[in-house]
Amino acid sequence: MSMRKTTVYLHDDEAEGLRRMAAASGVSRAELIREGVRALLARAPARTFHSMGKGSGTGEPRPRWGSGGLYEKRHGGS
Repeated sequence: MSMRKTTVYLHDDEAEGLRRMAAASGVSRAELIREGVRALLARAPARTFHSMGKGSGTGEPRPRWGSGGLYEKRHGGS
């Protein structure tokens, strides 16, 4: 299994708690973080898809949104 490097910023108390837990358990801080991530992923709800391309419509092609259009739709005009 391959791994990716990532950077995580922790508050001082979190970093100290993680350091103490690693020292007490003999497990590296990185492995403790990976265990925490795996635990979160295990309890994440399953992804559901609301449309499989079977919605109602005219069958006519719809215009594609560009990045500017998406920004405008999300944030409104400036």
